[in-house]
Formats: sequence, structure tokens, C-alpha cells
Amino acid sequence: MTTAVGRADIEGYVVGALVELGVERSAIAPETVLDDLEIDSLDLLELCQQIRGGLGIPVRPKDFDGVETVRQVVDVCAARGGRGRGRSA
Repeated sequence: MTTAVGRADIEGYVVGALVELGVERSAIAPETVLDDLEIDSLDLLELCQQIRGGLGIPVRPKDFDGVETVRQVVDVCAARGGRGRGRSA
């Protein structure tokens, strides 16, 4: 069973993972479009694996189909294993 992860923890982890993928931290905001960060499908696959391994949230690559923004990545993670759907990202 997956332990619920708080939204703030998910947000922080996603930002850190994006930085590890080479994105400048200052470029990351909730409404930022992943394409604008030059996150491609392979990067998204790696992000998915990092989230599964680091947070224990059972996300799959297809869960991110249609996801365009950082906020949407956090929303998917919150829905799949986290808790809360606040407005911050």
C-alpha cells in the first residue's frame, strides 16, 4: 500500500527532478509548459520513474498523456497517490 504523500512534498520533488533533468530552477512555475522547459517524452518517462522510485507514487507514463504543465504533473501525482489538490504547484 502506498502512503499518501502531501502536495507540497510532490511539488518539491517534481521541481527537484526537473532541475536534475537540466531545467533551470528559476524557469519552473506551476503554469510553465513542459515543452517550454524542453521536456520531451524521454524526459517525462525518466520523471515518471523518479516519482515512482522517490515518492512511491504508482504513476505510469500513460498517466501523463495530455499533461502540458508542471501543475498538471503534480495533479496527476496527487491523484495517483498523494493527497490534496490545492492550487499551488
